[in-house]
Amino acid sequence: MIPLTHILILSGILFSIGAVGVVLRKNILIMLMCVELMLNAVNLSLVGFSQMLNDMNGHVFTFMIMAVAGAEAAIGLSIVIALFRNRETVNADEIKLMKG
Repeated sequence: MIPLTHILILSGILFSIGAVGVVLRKNILIMLMCVELMLNAVNLSLVGFSQMLNDMNGHVFTFMIMAVAGAEAAIGLSIVIALFRNRETVNADEIKLMKG
């Protein structure tokens, strides 16, 4: 069995990589993938804690997060496609829809 500290260190590294990717990248598709990476890091830590405590609640929450992540990916990709059709770019700096 893998120790909980190893699982949490891996989860922290994955979450950090995702957070850095969201902050530094300008491409909206890469930003969405980094958000998915952060959600999977949280899932990994939930499953690790659930395994340590011999409880199934972490697994249930993981499946709920996976369902929300799938819906988020579908909606996010449809918004990116709509933005690309209107603005012909997926660069976050070039999309300024809120400015009048």
